[in-house]
Amino acid sequence: MSTQPVVDAATAFLASLSDRQRQRTRFPVDDSEWRKWDNRHSPKRQGVGFDEMSEAQRKLAFDLMGASLSAKGLKLSKDIMKLNGTLAELANNYTEYGEWLYWITIMGEPSSDQPWGWQIDGHHLVVNYFVLGDQVVMSPLFVGSEPVHATSGKFKGTIILQDEQNAGYKLIRSLDPEQQSQAILSTDKPGNNALAQAYQDNLDLDYAGIPASKLNESQREQLLSVIELFVGNQDPGHAKVKMAEVKQHLDRTYFAWVGQTEPDSVYYYRVHSPVVLIEFDHQRRVAPFRTSEPTRDHIHAVLRTPNGNDYGKDLLRQHYLDHDHSHKHGDSHDHDHGDAPAKPSPR
Repeated sequence: MSTQPVVDAATAFLASLSDRQRQRTRFPVDDSEWRKWDNRHSPKRQGVGFDEMSEAQRKLAFDLMGASLSAKGLKLSKDIMKLNGTLAELANNYTEYGEWLYWITIMGEPSSDQPWGWQIDGHHLVVNYFVLGDQVVMSPLFVGSEPVHATSGKFKGTIILQDEQNAGYKLIRSLDPEQQSQAILSTDKPGNNALAQAYQDNLDLDYAGIPASKLNESQREQLLSVIELFVGNQDPGHAKVKMAEVKQHLDRTYFAWVGQTEPDSVYYYRVHSPVVLIEFDHQRRVAPFRTSEPTRDHIHAVLRTPNGNDYGKDLLRQHYLDHDHSHKHGDSHDHDHGDAPAKPSPR
């Protein structure tokens, strides 16, 4: 699967930036900047913000995202940005929330044979996209929103993550009582359950729930379609490669559930295998008002690559071993490949 369109789009985007913008946007490929993303709205961001980009620069930024993501993934990203605009309207707070408060950084030099990547970081939208030759790792991926449905204002009608919500629900309902008793960790969901969000790169997570080996053929297909909804945010070619890898480990793929299983229930579900970790979580409201109970109006979802390959770290480590790259490279930044791998690693 060629990554040339992504290389070309990143090169064009970088070329459109001023020297000062470019300086803020560029980091070494193994910089710890990768791991400083945050799905919350408060931390200071690096890189160049959509809020300061010209129309032409914004177009090139979206071209980069469009070359890297599927049409579905690009639409989801744009809709999350719009819903952050809706949140600004609802909270009447345009300094903390807004459609353009998202930042892009480029790690390394866009290249068809050397490792590099890009990141978008902002409230409820984080994409990490690592490239080495024709290989791509698109994780951690964080998508979410509050609200998830704009019922008023400039972006009225925008709604996200309903398919992901419904597919998980359909799967739990397809299980017989014995299977459900294995899958459901707790029927009680008083708060937030997501574990693999920001700053959880070395999360050690045991498998839990029901393995796909205990599912029938149609349930296994449903599990794969849940996974595909998340993996399918990536460009179709690389998503296909990833899904082939997922299928190889299907028997060791676990599905876990927290919450009730009524049509209006709030819940959390997790899909976990040696090659993929997905979490979907109904969360408590935070803004423009707080709730003590989780609600369908605030969703967090995350996709990670277990066993050290988030941010392509394992690929990068392999690349350094093969090329003794770090000694010849001569860049003065600390190399991040000596520390603990960005897991989360199942034991």
